[in-house]
Amino acid sequence: MQLQQVATLQRDGRPLVAVALEAPEPQTGEVRLRVHACAVCHTELDQIEGRVETPTPRVLGHQAVGTIDAVGDGVDGSRIGERVGVGWIASACGECRWCERGEENLCPEFRATGRDCDGGYAEFMTIPAAFAVPVPDGLDAAHAAPLLCAGAIGFRSLKLAGLVNGQVLALTGFGASNHLVLALARARLPDSPVLVFARDPDQRAQALELGASWAGDTHDEPPTAPDAIIDTTPVWETVLAALERLAPGGRLVINAIAKEPGDRDRLAGLDYPSQLWKEKEIKSVANVTRADIRGVLEAATEHELRPQVTELSLDDANQALTRIRFGGFRGAFVLRIADPD
Repeated sequence: MQLQQVATLQRDGRPLVAVALEAPEPQTGEVRLRVHACAVCHTELDQIEGRVETPTPRVLGHQAVGTIDAVGDGVDGSRIGERVGVGWIASACGECRWCERGEENLCPEFRATGRDCDGGYAEFMTIPAAFAVPVPDGLDAAHAAPLLCAGAIGFRSLKLAGLVNGQVLALTGFGASNHLVLALARARLPDSPVLVFARDPDQRAQALELGASWAGDTHDEPPTAPDAIIDTTPVWETVLAALERLAPGGRLVINAIAKEPGDRDRLAGLDYPSQLWKEKEIKSVANVTRADIRGVLEAATEHELRPQVTELSLDDANQALTRIRFGGFRGAFVLRIADPD
């Protein structure tokens, strides 16, 4: 029996607990990864704090990069040694009307890594072979890991924003996802100004350093009305502020799996004339597809995009989550679990 160290979410709602578990064996159609690195996501806070229902005990983590070291029945053995990434999407049925039109993120049987099956806060993990996405050689594990969720969901958000080059983009919140959206937007929409709303002065400074045209607090007046705003915050206040700032015909894309319920009453203050009239739109982002993951990995390679990362050990998972919860960080946290052979 081979034991592995993992960080698990327990039934009693405590922060993650380090335990030793038997290393999983790949089942039919699965591969096993020896995990090199796993990035930390705000969604894990949502799971710990109960906004995203998660069976427990559960090994969290859905931005994992590793090397395939074993395969189950029905999987080509030549994949052993391949370096792959695993995102939030662990599987989908492949047969429903959403899957058939390329929207597997909306599949009724969608399963999430680290929620419906054990994830990458571990030395080993298993995943259906079809959902293990090859990672380009030019991307090291620490910089590839945040692309698998923060980058992929940002890639999808930018696509859903529907902008053409020259239109104005704004970002609300400037954490792991939106700092990658800024880089993507500058590469793909070179004539589009990018504005950033962030409460943290250091994140506003970071945004300007990375090429934002303007950065201000949540309720500051931007120099021009954005044609689209991508909101990555966990609160409702920013949604109402963004709607007020949108240009006529603009679109707000909400890139969050959950919003904190504490300020939900703010929605009662929605003002139709200033916040929704003139054909403004609201669109939510749900999960990601494998195409989103492949797309952002290709874009990162093509445009030499690299997330800002802070590397920590697996033992420091709770520290990373605490810093995400209370602010005071730049870019993304990545747990370094094992170095490649």
